[in-house]
Parts: sequence; structure tokens; C-alpha cells
Amino acid sequence: MANVTVVGAQWGDEGKGKIVDWLCDRADVVVRFQGGHNAGHTLVVNGVTYKLALLPSGVVQGKLSVIGNGVVVDPWHLIGEIEKIEAQGVRISPDILVIADNACLILPVHPELDVAREAAASGRNGGITKIGTTGRGIGPAYEDKVGRRAIRVSDLADADALDAKIERLLAHHAPLRKGLGLAAVDPEALRDSLLAIAPKILPFVQPAWRLLDQAVRSGKRILFEGAQGAFLDVDHGTYPYVTSSNTVAGQAAAGSGMGPKGAGYVLGIVKAYTTRVGEGPFACELDDEIGLHLSTVGREVGVNTGRPRRCGWFDAVLVRQSVAINGIDGIALTKLDVLDGLAELKICVGYRIGDEVFDYLPASLKAQAAATPVYETLEGWTQSTAGARSFKDLNANAIKYVRRIEELIGAPVALLSTSPERDDTILMRDPFVG
Repeated sequence: MANVTVVGAQWGDEGKGKIVDWLCDRADVVVRFQGGHNAGHTLVVNGVTYKLALLPSGVVQGKLSVIGNGVVVDPWHLIGEIEKIEAQGVRISPDILVIADNACLILPVHPELDVAREAAASGRNGGITKIGTTGRGIGPAYEDKVGRRAIRVSDLADADALDAKIERLLAHHAPLRKGLGLAAVDPEALRDSLLAIAPKILPFVQPAWRLLDQAVRSGKRILFEGAQGAFLDVDHGTYPYVTSSNTVAGQAAAGSGMGPKGAGYVLGIVKAYTTRVGEGPFACELDDEIGLHLSTVGREVGVNTGRPRRCGWFDAVLVRQSVAINGIDGIALTKLDVLDGLAELKICVGYRIGDEVFDYLPASLKAQAAATPVYETLEGWTQSTAGARSFKDLNANAIKYVRRIEELIGAPVALLSTSPERDDTILMRDPFVG
């Protein structure tokens, strides 16, 4: 298998950035295929920390990096991120970065609407309060995309057509903004801002699907980089506490313009415990000393938002379901070292809802909220696993923990990460070989 698709197999923040960066050595092209700058990927290379949101992780190594059509692009944020990374010594040019010409844009109206909606959510009559979005306009931008009123990257090259496109867009947004108490949008100011950013964006723009087709035909290896996690997927996640795109591996094809066979080996990134950012059900959440340990030692704070992550024990039920819906071939298990020093460890092996025990996460929000974990207890370890680069360097209990996870989720561990440093990674199966 020449290609690899990397997806988060929990609620995001599993450590995809490091794993993608590590796999970049074996890849020729890196592709982002969904989400926007609500994603946060941290790379630590030679002691230097790079924090990315919209740029594919491959840019740090100078790999050809593609922002696919499934991504919603905030052009102002993108240019700012490019400037920030270049200030760290990473060169970004059209030879390195490609933006799909058919990707949709995030405009200033989108984060404004996003924030206003969250603030207005009341939860009256049993309804939800807030989703816990990043407030960056991702959801409203996807709404405009499926509503067929979005402004796309290619539109930046057609100044004559912008007026009509902006008029159509604002015809939808005007009543929404009025109802939320937001000021009316000046269409001319929006047009001027788009035309001002266009010369900075357009040099990177081309048909990404064509570029990727040529890459496949010439035998190049493609690495598809997902954002968020499977249970934030708009279809398969804990709806409505989800993101507004499909985050599962199947989106790699639609979000890049490749056929469904292009995804290749699917690598699910799985944290050795569970975290979640924002609102929504979380059966294994811990509000005790263990939860504080995981949060503190694991440095569980959002890369781009600064929001603290909720922490809990490893949820094998959740990950087993993720293995199924993503077609995961193997997992990369991250942050094993965070569990160092804990006397005992627990793994969720079922959900008790009323008088019944479930071996999967039901779709009903009511059932999800009522679920309590059924735990299996394992002995912990006092020896450090931090920085281990060989499986034989792990202690017996750590090995037992890893093997038990493999049994419960029905997928092998292909990679094992023992610190944020890229080289502190144990290769057990090469995803590019299959």
C-alpha cells in the first residue's frame, strides 16, 4: 500500500501532528482533507515547537503539502500562519503548499455568527445549551457550502463575479444577523477585503485533484492528514456535540478529489487515555486526582484555543467502534508515558445504561448522557516509559496494557509514542508497507 490515511480515533487531540510529522519521512505528499483552522497540531522537531492549525504538517519538513477541497479556508488566518511559521525558519512557497481551487472560504461573517449563536443558546424546553465550538466560523462556513452560496478559493480570481456571489451570501446571513443583534455587513467592504487578500492566496491555488492524480500515477506516496476525531464526525459522532465535517477516513477521498481506493492504510491515532474538549457526553470523564494527573502530566490544553481538555480512562468501547467506522488497519498509541506512576489503570469495556450493558455507543444523546462505564482494572507501573524507542524497553505491565488494548479494540498497535519528541516513537508495523 503506497498511501496512508491518519485519523483521530477518539475526540481529537490524540497527537496526530507528531505522528504525521514522523510519517512524513516516508511520504512524498501530505494532504489535509477536512476541517479548518479549528484543528491544532503540535510538532516538536529538534527541540523546536511548531503549532499548526490550517497548514498540513508536512510543511515543516518541506514536503509538498495540499489543502484539499474538503477543508474550509480562512485566507487571513492562513497568511498569518504562513508568516508565523516562516518566522521560525520554515519556507512556504507554491512549490511546497497547494490550495485546492474548489475549497470554500471562511469569511468574517462566519466566526461572528458562530460566536453569536453560542452566546444565544439557552437550552430552553430541554434543548441543548451550547456546542462548545472554537468560534472560528467552521460550522457556518460548511453550512454555506452545502447551501450552495459559499465563496470558493477560485472566486478570488474573478473580481467581476464577486458582487453577485456576495449578494447571494448576504441575503441568507442578513436575517440571521438581525435576529442575533449583529450589525449588517457592508458588501463593498467584504469585497474589498477579499480582493486585498487574493494576491497573497492565488499563487498557491491549483486543481488539487489533478495534482494528486499525477502523484499517484508517478508512484508517489501520499499521506492524508485528518483533523479532530471520529467521534466529532457530523454523522458518526456524539451529535450535536460534533464538528461540521466528516472526520472519518472515508472523507480522505471526497475531501481531496481522489477515488475511494486512494486512502490506503488507515492509521487511527489513539491516546493511552481519553480526552475531550468542549461540551458533550463523556462517560469515562474523571473529576478526581487521576483526572488532574492526566491533565497536568499530559499538558491537556488546546493548542489553538487554550481550553483545558476533559480527561478520563481509556475507553475501549469507543475506540473499537472507531476502528469499525474508519476501517482502521492499525493504531498509533500516544502518550503512554503519561500513565507512568499510577498504581492501577482502568479500561472501559462497556456502558451501563439503565439495566442494560452496551458494547457500543448508542446514537441517542439521552442514552449517551446516561451511560456509566463498566471498567476492567489493570496493574500500573512505577518505571518510566518516557522516551522509550524499543518495545523491549517497556516494563512488563506497560506491555500488558498495550496488548490488552489491542485485544479489546480489535486492531494492532503499529506505532507507539512515548513523548512529544518525534524520535521517541516505537515502530511495530510500517503503515506504508501495510
